[in-house]
Amino acid sequence: MSVLRDLRILVRFRDFRRLLSVRLLSQGADGVYQVGLAAYVVFSPEKQTSAAAIASAMAVLLLPYSLVGPFAGALLDRWRRRQVFLYGNLLRALLACGTAVLMASQVPSWLFYVSALCVTGVNRFVLAGLSAALPHVVDDKRLVMANSLSPTAGTLAATAGGGLAFAVRLVAGDSHAAVVLLGAALYLGSALASLRLAPGLLGPDRESVPTRLGTALIDAARDLGAGVRHLLTPPRRDAARALAAMTLMRFCYGALLVLVLMLCRYALSSDSAHGLALLGLALGVSGAGFFAAAVVTPWATGRLGANRWITLCAAIAAVLEPALGLPFATAPMLAAAFVLGLITQGAKIATDTIVQHSVEDAFRGRIFSVYDVLFNIAFVGAAAVASLILPPDGRSATLVIVVAVIYAATAVAMSRSERR
Repeated sequence: MSVLRDLRILVRFRDFRRLLSVRLLSQGADGVYQVGLAAYVVFSPEKQTSAAAIASAMAVLLLPYSLVGPFAGALLDRWRRRQVFLYGNLLRALLACGTAVLMASQVPSWLFYVSALCVTGVNRFVLAGLSAALPHVVDDKRLVMANSLSPTAGTLAATAGGGLAFAVRLVAGDSHAAVVLLGAALYLGSALASLRLAPGLLGPDRESVPTRLGTALIDAARDLGAGVRHLLTPPRRDAARALAAMTLMRFCYGALLVLVLMLCRYALSSDSAHGLALLGLALGVSGAGFFAAAVVTPWATGRLGANRWITLCAAIAAVLEPALGLPFATAPMLAAAFVLGLITQGAKIATDTIVQHSVEDAFRGRIFSVYDVLFNIAFVGAAAVASLILPPDGRSATLVIVVAVIYAATAVAMSRSERR
């Protein structure tokens, strides 16, 4: 198969392999940490979780950094990305240890959320930097394949990290703190792996200018405006449309995730332990969909083009999501998890490629940071909408149909823009 041949060629790039190892360890740690948080917030037997509580947790963890995310991108374009991976992961390892201490102590909830918020905030720099650095370790000919393998492998690593977290809970007697400490160890491993990359290898291409904090923030605000104008110029409008479509699809994914959380917690399980195991199975099946997307997307974009592939992904979701979601049963839910994993990751790979081909390197950091902020806002907004619609057990035909309509509208809008 051509995909396997290209994969074998891609992993021969030494610096790509090293950057990939940083991503795998970092996102594996994210998976462990997130499962630890989910188990503590949603699946603790003593907690009676509601959709509103889940939405509140997502807002606390994500929304504040949606406000500062663009500035993170502007700063990322001034810092050596290798150093961001090194110091960012070291800081996350330390903060995760702090979260574990808070879990094991009787402290106010807000203090726990502040600790988790700090870990999430550093993550904005690391993930944006990984995407912006990718063109520095592969050639243009294989950038599409690299976009297929690298983010998808990171998502699979996060899924594997979640599975590892479940295993640790079994061994450590459902200890939330032990799970988070495992995440801290993986963050430390990612920091050490980044040392194998040369400090100046990953860019940015231009030299950093500001040294004072005030100067840096002022220049960041100016650069942000320049980055947005760069994205909206005619040569980059395909990237802007792809980002808009991906934001809507992320909204749909976030709403369905809250629905699945509530179904696993109440409607489809007899207790919190069984519900957490069912959620882990659903995430694993979704991870298989991410892997399928990595195999299918390069072939599909080669035949259809990236824009048409995004259109097809949204159209498939519009048809299959209500067909599989409305029964509110375990088997159809797992099938839907695979389908949504495939179409969401497939559309993301195509969007990443469009942005990287359309945006100049000097702007990539801030554009990918804006991309990440759009993801957060969509996710928090989806959780808020879901909290208003979902009943206590998570069974809501209204939410399933609303999501299907959004998928369909996205497909229609992308199709019309492609024809124009």
